[in-house]
Amino acid sequence: MNPAEHAARLRDEITRHNEAYHVFDAPTIPDGDYDALVRELRALEASHPELNTEDSVSHVVGAPASTVFSPVTHAEPMLSLDNVFDHDELRAWSERAAKSLGVASEELVFVVEPKIDGLALSILYVDGVLTRAATRGDGRVGEDVTENVRRIANVPSTLKAAKGRVEVRGEVFLAKSDFVEMNRRQRELDLKEYANPRNAAAGSLRQKDPAITASRPLSFLSYQLVELDGVSSFTRYVETIAQLATWGFLTAPEATTEIGATAMIARSDWFEEHRHELRYQIDGIVVKIDDLALRSQLGFTSRAPRWAIARKLPPEERTTRLKDIEVSVGRTGRVTPFAVLEPVVVAGSTVSMATLHNQDQVKAKDVRPGDLVIVRKAGDVIPEVVSAVSEPGRRRKPAWKFPTTCPACGSALVRVGDESDTYCVNPICPAQLLAQMVHFASRGALDIEGLGEQRVGQLLAEGLVRDVADLFSLKVSDLSSLEGLGELSATSLVNAIQGAKAMPLNRLLVALGIRHVGPVAARELANAFHTYAALEAATLDELSVVVGVGPVIAASVYEYVRDEENRLRAQRFAKDGLALAEAEIVSTLAPTLANRAVVVTGLVEGFTREGAEEAIIVRGGTSPGTVSKKTYCVVVGDAPGASKVSRANELAIPMIPASEFSTLLATGTWSTTL
Repeated sequence: MNPAEHAARLRDEITRHNEAYHVFDAPTIPDGDYDALVRELRALEASHPELNTEDSVSHVVGAPASTVFSPVTHAEPMLSLDNVFDHDELRAWSERAAKSLGVASEELVFVVEPKIDGLALSILYVDGVLTRAATRGDGRVGEDVTENVRRIANVPSTLKAAKGRVEVRGEVFLAKSDFVEMNRRQRELDLKEYANPRNAAAGSLRQKDPAITASRPLSFLSYQLVELDGVSSFTRYVETIAQLATWGFLTAPEATTEIGATAMIARSDWFEEHRHELRYQIDGIVVKIDDLALRSQLGFTSRAPRWAIARKLPPEERTTRLKDIEVSVGRTGRVTPFAVLEPVVVAGSTVSMATLHNQDQVKAKDVRPGDLVIVRKAGDVIPEVVSAVSEPGRRRKPAWKFPTTCPACGSALVRVGDESDTYCVNPICPAQLLAQMVHFASRGALDIEGLGEQRVGQLLAEGLVRDVADLFSLKVSDLSSLEGLGELSATSLVNAIQGAKAMPLNRLLVALGIRHVGPVAARELANAFHTYAALEAATLDELSVVVGVGPVIAASVYEYVRDEENRLRAQRFAKDGLALAEAEIVSTLAPTLANRAVVVTGLVEGFTREGAEEAIIVRGGTSPGTVSKKTYCVVVGDAPGASKVSRANELAIPMIPASEFSTLLATGTWSTTL
């Protein structure tokens, strides 16, 4: 496999896992495995710079905001952090930063903090009054959770002597003791217990009823002060943290200031050693350069600051007995083996099942029912079986064999090409239909409240639906007689389904589960074609040139929209009144770039990649990822893409320096070209 093909496969896999983890809250691989994929992709892009395109999934931050809450565009993007995993990588990061600043790494002053495993939040205060609170979302647009945040006991409603607009950023979390107490109450009420503090905190904050949030023992820990108006009076990061504490915010008491890389690394080791003694669950350590002027010199990449890094803690492992190996069938027909375990506590939660990935992995690890196995819970997210533990004198059972027929429908299972995955190819397999409908209604797709796995299973069992399109024909009279659904609940569910008709095209494309199409590709396709009809009529070449798409996704979309069954489903959607179009962006700014395609390549000071794109779009323009004859101009920033510059030269497209970008936005023209 050549480097380009290798990179394409990695991006495809990472995008799939991003979608599973961030959007659908259903990760399919451990955090450690995901980190390894991202590291492999970044190493490949570093060794082959021509592959390091601006639209690579290695630059993606966060996940789309839910439609349960109103969207909030962050005044300054909430970026992610790059990760390192050991001493050598942490020291290498510090030395790169020091070299860029012209100093020795032992001269730098670092702040070392715990990396709270919670939900990132930004709280806006205007003249000292809490005005708005938003989740991180995709880093650019988050969810408005203001009323819920007002119910968090340790979030100040006013800041003494604060002037102008300031944002306080941090993490919403559940203290370990509060988490234990919450689950105790859940057991007493015979309700479902929460899997871990992070999910419990996220679910508690994302409640439509603020009273429910108020009943949960949520806490907020602040770690960043963003001054949106005027020049900062602070010169060091620790001064900003002191100001936050003065205002009444909780800050990490374990955070320390360390002089030099050696002391900084030693302090990060302390957190690893004492992680279970902290009041909150952590999944790593954050290291930041203290001097704010030095931070400004280092700047940012497209997704993360260069002046901060996260050292991820190694996964924790335990041994337990493997009771059995079973398989599950997903919405695409992929059949995944999983381990049924004797329950064991790993990383603070009870594990009774763990992934085995695919048929080849089971064979390679040679784990068998009855074996004592090592279970790893990487990143405190999803457990995996690592290997069998040798037990001299114990007779092992025969090697487990992957089933040849689907456990749900009895159809023959097949492997596609050289892929390691096995599939049920029966399009009416009940397990696939169930998974497809659950996905269709999930938060990152059409977000239909009340249509979870249990309810979908009930609808399928009663014969009320056989396809996702059937959902929009359901009536209250169809549902009100079902077990657990009275007239009021049935009306709410029908209203939720009907409300999903207005969802924009990008969310529908995610909901349809088109292979390889995640939220990023869906948004780019929706922005490029605007309507499903236009997407359906697009040629393979037209699909391939869309930013963030490429040949693999293009071929998948092209095949999907031309499939006869999918055509008929789209016709039913149109007949039932689904929007099938991307929502228009309403802007009060002058349309200086109306109907003009502006390509931005490289870093533009004052803008993230997404911010530059949005600035063009709200002024009536488009911001494709490729240069063509239709391109109005190319804005060239720091470290531009060589292929875009070359293509612009070839087509004689005007190239303007990044310093002209503001003028371009204001007037639609420029005074200087390259």
